[in-house]
Amino acid sequence: MLLRSSPIYTLALLSSTASAFYLPGVAPTTYEHGSIVPLNVNPLTPGLSEKDDQLRSVVSYDYYLPAFRFCRPEGGPKDVSESLGSILFGDRILTSPFELKMGVNESCKAACEPTPEYAFDKPSALFTNQRIRQNYFLNMLIDGLPAGQPYSDPSTDTEFTLRGFPLGEVDDAGKPALNNHIDLVVHYHEAAKGKFRVVGVLAQPASRPDNKRKPDGGAECGNPAPTSPNLYLDDQGEKTQVTFTYGVYWVESKTAWATRWDTYLHVFDPRIQWFSLINSAIIVVFLCGMVFAILTRALKKDIARYNRLDSFNLDDLSGSGGEAEDGVQEDSGWKLVHGDVFRTPKNPLLLSVFLGNGVQLFVMTGCTIIFALLGFLSPSNRGSLGTVMILLYTIFGFIGGYTSARVYKSFGGEAWKRNIAMTPIMIPGIVFAIFFLLNLFLWAKRSSGAVPFTTMLVILGIWFVISVPLSFAGSWVGFRHAPITPPVRVNQIPRQIPPSTTYLRPFPSMLLVGILPFGAIFVELFFIMNNMWFGKVYYMFGFLFLTYTIMIITCAAVSVLLIYFLLCSENYHWQWRSFTAAGAGAGYVFANAIIYWIRRLSLGSFTSGVLYLGYSLLLSFLFFILTGTLQASPTVPL
Repeated sequence: MLLRSSPIYTLALLSSTASAFYLPGVAPTTYEHGSIVPLNVNPLTPGLSEKDDQLRSVVSYDYYLPAFRFCRPEGGPKDVSESLGSILFGDRILTSPFELKMGVNESCKAACEPTPEYAFDKPSALFTNQRIRQNYFLNMLIDGLPAGQPYSDPSTDTEFTLRGFPLGEVDDAGKPALNNHIDLVVHYHEAAKGKFRVVGVLAQPASRPDNKRKPDGGAECGNPAPTSPNLYLDDQGEKTQVTFTYGVYWVESKTAWATRWDTYLHVFDPRIQWFSLINSAIIVVFLCGMVFAILTRALKKDIARYNRLDSFNLDDLSGSGGEAEDGVQEDSGWKLVHGDVFRTPKNPLLLSVFLGNGVQLFVMTGCTIIFALLGFLSPSNRGSLGTVMILLYTIFGFIGGYTSARVYKSFGGEAWKRNIAMTPIMIPGIVFAIFFLLNLFLWAKRSSGAVPFTTMLVILGIWFVISVPLSFAGSWVGFRHAPITPPVRVNQIPRQIPPSTTYLRPFPSMLLVGILPFGAIFVELFFIMNNMWFGKVYYMFGFLFLTYTIMIITCAAVSVLLIYFLLCSENYHWQWRSFTAAGAGAGYVFANAIIYWIRRLSLGSFTSGVLYLGYSLLLSFLFFILTGTLQASPTVPL
């Protein structure tokens, strides 16, 4: 009961209340009885196997790929307009030959005439059977709402809807059977007299080899298994003629249109997330307590003593003053490196570019999570999350350029032209190059997830037309500001650094420090990876906001502790050590991805493995830049 009254519980619940909020422009569509309700199709995506709970591929395929032999609408399928984020995330929404009329039940209807062009030959049968073995799912959208199947969470006994339904099933003998019939149960809500809205869609696929199309245009649907045998595609040479049929059943529901997505936004066992948040909060309190103790006990007295010494006139010191000066000379630890602590680090240009892009990424991530938390990124607006992330990162190019220029000038850098050019090009260029190479593998596999060449040109246009000029403007403003003057004079001759203890050496310190930011997010990272690879809807942005906040505080506290211990060991090379220590959490993120692959994935193809490792490496690289910046920012003056 105390937990439910806490502010953390209130913040976490914001994610569920936000699912009922919709932006203007995402208005409901109202239908009259008998009016056409559009049914669009999306690419086929791999799903979890019910037998061993494994994912066997990460490649999606277009619905109208010729090998599937699905029915096409008259005049060919037409593209449905999509956002930039929707395209980048693999959506390819197209029209379909399925005809749905509001409130009109159809028990059996043929999707098209079973002509020879729709017959499965040996190559198409082999391809389709392999996709069935890999547990691929069909994805359909009715009034923008995905068709799915009911599912019950065994840990909470909660009923919800999983998006998509299987292309086929593997029987007990190991033979793949194709589902050629779909029963669609569409739930509708009467908003006003004679005005109806779609609020839910369930799909029940079946394998029916006896389906036939009648001469009068009607259809005869055979009996489903186990009454009749399944439909098997002959992949040994003989062609298999398939008749695709469907049924539509309309059921009135009390669910309001504004809450129709709630059944898709399910959190598996939220108690795990609560335990993770509490554990991370305890770690943060412990770290902050250590920082507070160091600042109050170890530093306050020393700083006060040095301030008193500065008030003396050294030319008029008495004997007691000489003893005070001798006391200063006998000091050890961080007080001995005050003349070297603000010495310019090695490769200041590279560090400033990393920090500039890290701040840009940090602000973009924070704003995106806040927008999602407040409900501005509704799942009904497909791809809105990706679109907002790209636009925010583009706009915040000014912040990245300003930060990079200001830090570089404070380091005393002189290659200002190189700094201005590298800030908006280096890190985004690396990300774009990795993304482009992975996209080549998707093109080679004829995957629908491959980003079209025209979309690539749009991204490049946004990058060079908006982001780069904004970064240049920010760099110009940053270089016009006067450099930040260190509070103490830097010695001309660098002080010799004594040997460090084992735990303060670069690699051990990275292992120790990097695990703390990763420990703050690893549970939420597991849920994000589940939703990302298994095609589920992630919408618990309340938990994500709290996790992100805890990670920020953890990085800042660890930064202060690490640099204090470094300076106490008379090591003043703290800038890069601070950045790479927290950034080492990226190694833990990548290692977690490898463990996740071993435990949850059974990728049988080389392309799937390359794609998974490539995207995991890309995510780890961005995490390295983000957490490294969070740790270095508290100690780098801006």
